[in-house]
Amino acid sequence: MNINRRQWLINGAMASSAILFSKAFTPLLNGASSRRFKIGACEWSLGKSDPSCFDVAKEIGLDGVQVDMGRASNGLHLRKPEVQKAYIEAAKRTGLEIASLAMAELNSIPLKSEPCAAIWVLDSISVAQALGVKVILIAEFGNGELKGDKKGIDRTVAVLKELAPRAEKGGVILGIENYLSAEENMDIVQRVGSKAIQVYYDVGNSTDKGYDIYKEIRMLKGLICEVHFKDAGFMLGKGRVDFVKVREALDEIGYSGWAQIEAAAPKSIVQDYKEHLSYLRTVFNV
Repeated sequence: MNINRRQWLINGAMASSAILFSKAFTPLLNGASSRRFKIGACEWSLGKSDPSCFDVAKEIGLDGVQVDMGRASNGLHLRKPEVQKAYIEAAKRTGLEIASLAMAELNSIPLKSEPCAAIWVLDSISVAQALGVKVILIAEFGNGELKGDKKGIDRTVAVLKELAPRAEKGGVILGIENYLSAEENMDIVQRVGSKAIQVYYDVGNSTDKGYDIYKEIRMLKGLICEVHFKDAGFMLGKGRVDFVKVREALDEIGYSGWAQIEAAAPKSIVQDYKEHLSYLRTVFNV
């Protein structure tokens, strides 16, 4: 087919525009599996402690759920194959993902002092493998508070040194979440000396402690395994945390992965989490 120079230029311009449009809107055009950011919520934030959390998450429009290992009172139920199967089936039925695994019971029975807690974390590695997730949140609040507790920090480092080779072999990351500063967490990670020990960063917790979260995120480049998004009792985007600046900091360190909503719900979980999600999708272009 013969084509004149004018038509050739027009066709070239249209092709270039299409490429630019595609690049500019790639996050919006991609499916959840290929997006740089995915947005989920914590099982406990959805008001559930069973596989029905996925039904709530689907109603909200989330990409997945961070599930909890369970409590001492139910024997940390996700260690049971039948419970694992129920969660996996719920995720498949709703078309959502199991985003990560949390060890919330460590807030009551802490890793820094209770031998059984170390056994639970060891068990969580095989649970994570069964669920197909790579991140395990190691909670260090309440009875597990580390701030100002040198002995507790030293004990935590010692236990993590024992657990790290198992986590490495299992292909999972143990993400420590606490009220420590970025510098204090970096010290723990460096002392353990394993790529399987990273920081689970919560912008709300760190803001509560008065830390410069935008600076801290940049300091923790390569060490953040996952993030929690909350802001005390505020709706996201209407309080203290500037999530646009959070996005800029995460972009700067090259973070990609899950952001879990653990935010306030003054009206109702579904209604408020839809609002949280809508806001975050705008900020993160997902």
